[in-house]
Amino acid sequence: MRLRLLLGLLLVHGALRDVAGQNPPKNTHPKEQGENRIKPTNKRVKPKIPKIKNRDAADSAPKSQPIMMQVLDRGRFQKPAATLSLPAGRTVELRCKGSKVGWSYPAYLDTFKDSRLSVKQHERYSQLTLVNSTAADTGEFSCWGQLCTGYICRKDEAKTGSTYIFFTEKGDLFVPSPSYFDVVYLNPDKQAIVPCRVTVLSAKVTLHREFPAKEIPANGTDIIYDVKRGFVYLQPHSDHQGVVYCKAEAGGKSQISVKYQLLYVEVPSGPPSTTILASANKVKGGDDISVLCTVLGEPDVEVEFRWIFPGQKDERPVTIQDTWRLIHRGLGHTTRISQSVITVEDFETVDAGYYICTAQNPQGQTTVATTVELS
Repeated sequence: MRLRLLLGLLLVHGALRDVAGQNPPKNTHPKEQGENRIKPTNKRVKPKIPKIKNRDAADSAPKSQPIMMQVLDRGRFQKPAATLSLPAGRTVELRCKGSKVGWSYPAYLDTFKDSRLSVKQHERYSQLTLVNSTAADTGEFSCWGQLCTGYICRKDEAKTGSTYIFFTEKGDLFVPSPSYFDVVYLNPDKQAIVPCRVTVLSAKVTLHREFPAKEIPANGTDIIYDVKRGFVYLQPHSDHQGVVYCKAEAGGKSQISVKYQLLYVEVPSGPPSTTILASANKVKGGDDISVLCTVLGEPDVEVEFRWIFPGQKDERPVTIQDTWRLIHRGLGHTTRISQSVITVEDFETVDAGYYICTAQNPQGQTTVATTVELS
């Protein structure tokens, strides 16, 4: 009996030792909702901020919709390239979608009201047709939709189309000029263009001074060449004046352009610089009086004059004469002098008072006045 009890105690003691040497059992209780399963660390993570597109900015910039199509043979259509090269004599037909469409084309066609050009507005598109094309027709053809309220229309910048067409003609590397000599005015505050445009896109074009004879480099800083406009003087100054011409080379042939006289302008652009002067400010009855209004301005800018005078309400007869001429004022500077003179004969009491002259050009207007009294 004691032996069995002793053996039982020994077995129980051994079992307890085995249990003590094993790893403690894992916690098997179920995970509570929301309990963190990720071990915490000290690593810092930079939060990523999602990029949000500015829809307002994207929507505010209207996307341009090309509306021009070129009509090919057999009723085929294609969107015209930025530049086209066509042989002279070819008929050109362009169409632009829209119920109201505006057009722009080389000024040569508009100046002479050429019957070879026709523009027709249809219900859903506008059609421009040019027949018997020549090298002189080379230039930009563009169209745009119009937004109209009643009789007032404005250009729809979102609906436009354009193409520049080179009309190649045998013997004409340059777009023909209506004269053999032209004048280009050099203004210090705007670009000047020597319009040496070619009919062959691949032509090599250079600019030359007549005297002293030398080539003028288009270095991209002072002068650049634009195939659609010609040689562009970016910052004209007095050293650029003189007589120049262009030379074109293409297909083993060369041609010289017409000559251009470059004249430097002394007066900067802006509203007219105007003065007024009376032949006398005190006049006796029965005498004649003249009041002169003078403007010094750019050579190629026209000036319009308007007068207000004391006898106007009483329909007093007056004589008004407008004239202009170019004058050279040292260092090759060229200025246009425009004048308007109002003359009153047999001066009376009703003619006494303010004589007001208003001179206007595309940049604005200037008003000056002087008084003439009866002595």
